Amino acid sequence: MRLAELSRRSGVPTATIKYYLREGLLPPGRRVTATQAEYDDAHLKRLRLVRALIQVGRVPIASAREVLTALEDESLDHNSRLGTAVWALPHGPEPTEDESAQESREAARRTVDALLARLDWEFAQEYGDESPAYRMLVTAVGTMARLGYPCAVDDLAPYAHAAQQLAVADLDLIERFDSPDEQLEAAVALTVLYEPVLLGLRRIAQTEESNHRYGQRSAGE
Repeated sequence: MRLAELSRRSGVPTATIKYYLREGLLPPGRRVTATQAEYDDAHLKRLRLVRALIQVGRVPIASAREVLTALEDESLDHNSRLGTAVWALPHGPEPTEDESAQESREAARRTVDALLARLDWEFAQEYGDESPAYRMLVTAVGTMARLGYPCAVDDLAPYAHAAQQLAVADLDLIERFDSPDEQLEAAVALTVLYEPVLLGLRRIAQTEESNHRYGQRSAGE
């Protein structure tokens, strides 16, 4: 297909597609003349992934490029490519270098390490600070501790167990795709696209549980 058709089928303006091409987010098409190129379904699929990352996930261009580079790195095994791609996604603010926060951060790190040990999450323990998700969790726990909110291992454990069940559902969903490349792209896209779904469902569930516990009841109840 030509650029105009790629734009029509993807819903992405031609100027945006050209920008993605210049930034290396989309591979070049097959050159047919000095000024024209042809694109195929692989370009359409990649364009949908780029749009999901940037427009839905609000992933910066540089981070999106890292994700796509990881997807194409055939020197890595499937698990490593998957991890590298997901690690490149935004994971919230990095910890500050403020010395006053270091003590609470070290306490938060001990709490997170104790939680991971209780769960027998050996892979997470092995990588520790190398993992952006680990750093994000430590930062979040440190913030809660400084503000005086419950964040001990016993408080965090129910959330960890729920996350473990979600991880099983995530991987089951990803494995619906046939090829390893499709699974990698699905892992990135679904991580981005399902996070607002999870947030929405959690808040709806909180409303339901609050109504169940504290809502007005009829006189006979």
